[in-house]
Amino acid sequence: MKNFMFLFILFVMLSASLSAQQNENIYDSLLAKQLGADEYGNSAYTFVMLRTGDVVEENKQTRDSLFAGHMANMGVMAKAGKLVLAGPFYTKNKDLFRGIFIINSTDTTEVRELLKTDPAINYGLLQADIYPWYGSAALKLLNENHRRIQKENF
Repeated sequence: MKNFMFLFILFVMLSASLSAQQNENIYDSLLAKQLGADEYGNSAYTFVMLRTGDVVEENKQTRDSLFAGHMANMGVMAKAGKLVLAGPFYTKNKDLFRGIFIINSTDTTEVRELLKTDPAINYGLLQADIYPWYGSAALKLLNENHRRIQKENF
């Protein structure tokens, strides 16, 4: 059964890839310039891996307040155009990964300053590891489009 599922998933992925390759390129030079895209439609970012920090806060009210500040801070960074993608891992894992940020900056000093504004990171509930990352410049449109499909806030 596992082999069947693997082959099925592989088939779907290959089909999607071939279909995408057959689509006509609809390059929009103005959009590419607006997003700072290179010739591949990509841009450089900073990938932030959030892991469980060294501090364990037993007081639920304090912990809830810190994570509420964490969520609010993500909203501030997104509105400023700095946070282009964020999300938690929805299952526990052995590496203690909790979530990710993709930051619209390659300046590690700027990224570290942005991360200092996060109450959960400052307190030590979360630890942030930063890495250079390269991906689609269209990610910069994600927040704008997400607001169009988001019915409720966290």
